[in-house]
Amino acid sequence: MTATAPDGAVRAGPVRVGAVDCGTNSIRLLVAEGVPGQPGLTDVTREMRIIRLGEGVDATGRLSTEAISRCRTALTDYAATMAELGVQSVRMVATSATRDARNKDEFFGMTAEVLGKHFPGAQAEVISGQTEAELTFAGGVIDLDPTDGPFVVTDLGGGSTEIVVGEVVRGDVQILGARSLDVGCVRLTERVLHSDPPTDAEIAEARSVIGDALAGAGDVPVGLASRWVGVAGTFTTLSALAQGLGEYDPERIHGSVIPLDRMREVCDRLVASSVTERRSLGPMHPGRADVIGGGSIVVQALCDVMAERAGLSELTVSEKDILDGIAMSVLARMVG
Repeated sequence: MTATAPDGAVRAGPVRVGAVDCGTNSIRLLVAEGVPGQPGLTDVTREMRIIRLGEGVDATGRLSTEAISRCRTALTDYAATMAELGVQSVRMVATSATRDARNKDEFFGMTAEVLGKHFPGAQAEVISGQTEAELTFAGGVIDLDPTDGPFVVTDLGGGSTEIVVGEVVRGDVQILGARSLDVGCVRLTERVLHSDPPTDAEIAEARSVIGDALAGAGDVPVGLASRWVGVAGTFTTLSALAQGLGEYDPERIHGSVIPLDRMREVCDRLVASSVTERRSLGPMHPGRADVIGGGSIVVQALCDVMAERAGLSELTVSEKDILDGIAMSVLARMVG
């Protein structure tokens, strides 16, 4: 889409792009509007559904028929929404649950079929760790002052946790170090936290698993960071609870700053709670209640790392994340 400026030159006008992020626990949609070649995005709509695509993958090595069916249902609705809203270009990224599944071709074929009905040639893609780091970082810091950096951005998902250190220099993202850890709220819960609420022994084992994973990330230069940014559903839910919100409120969550001591308190309470007690909390998505205990144990460990290695005492929580990075990458591809 183009527009003619008063001087007679042809200018690129706003276009609508679609971004889909399919993770281990949820699938999310962002339709956003922007101008190719210019910074910034305006949300048109955001949606999230818990589909638990990675359910059982850790044990079986396969995506279940039921999980793929749940994903198909959500993606069918998302594709129709994007078409109705006039999306011109789409990118779908599939993360942890699909990387090593033995039947991943079945999943990717399904995405090609569903997306292709409205957007010929589109299908899910598995991105490299470097690309995932860049997209996660770019989305997480999109609304932050670049001079507050360097930043360490942490994306805690269902199957993995990404830790990315970087900065924004004259509008360009520069990644200083990144690592994807093989621990997430779903994977940790399925592997270790079998009781409701978990036993002391299970919690200790979970902390050991996380500690081993974090030990492998010692080369990520967390100590360079001036600000810690947490993204995705575990962090945003914890922020809502830390603020004492009666319901999930994205405007109050986005950009919120939570002292690490307060975050640890909230995590302690969630780990010790039953699934029923967690579901009774106003900001809690019902599909997150059974795994946020595992996510909380990961966050507690991360709080210790950020305090010890970077001297940080607070966490900034962002509603923007890899989904926004994906949308920005679609817009960038449309330049020219």
